[in-house]
Amino acid sequence: MPPASPEVPEGTRAVLDGPEINRALTRIAHEVLERTKGGEGVTLLGIPSRGVPLAQRLARRIERVEDLAVPVGSLDITMYRDDLRMAPARALGRTEIPVGGLDDRVVVLVDDVLFSGRTVRAALDALGDLGRPRAVQLAVLVDRGHRELPIRADYVGKNLPTSLRENVTVRLEETDGHDAVLLGPAHRGPRAGSPPARAAATEGND
Repeated sequence: MPPASPEVPEGTRAVLDGPEINRALTRIAHEVLERTKGGEGVTLLGIPSRGVPLAQRLARRIERVEDLAVPVGSLDITMYRDDLRMAPARALGRTEIPVGGLDDRVVVLVDDVLFSGRTVRAALDALGDLGRPRAVQLAVLVDRGHRELPIRADYVGKNLPTSLRENVTVRLEETDGHDAVLLGPAHRGPRAGSPPARAAATEGND
């Protein structure tokens, strides 16, 4: 008997399941290879928490296609967020820069959800303190719109039109035990520094 499907909260629907997420990541990996002419000089940096396993999955796919081991790291942006003063008690993530650093590399930032663009802006500020990449690109599993800054992803798994009264939740096998992208009503409870309509379940909703 197959295992039971993970429970989806009431009022929430799945917009991507595991196989669809895998197909989206495979497509992104091929697009990265095409745009970077085979992946030479590419470093993948995941934004914690779910951007890190997504970056690792992309690296494995690139290696299968090109037999090229792409360096993978993580980039914690907590101390670079522009809302830190409104919510100072944040858990720090982890920054791990691959051996060889970032100078003169094509750095692909990887995150789960692109929303306002403020997380990416913080990541760009953090990068400026760590090295001087030749170019910086952005790969996201979901682009939900509602940008507040002039930031656009180079690689998108799924463009998902949403309202500000909706919340996008990404679940991954590595962090949650299964893969899914869920769309449901935004949390009504207050979160420091965010009006109710902007409340989110994952970092990428910022």
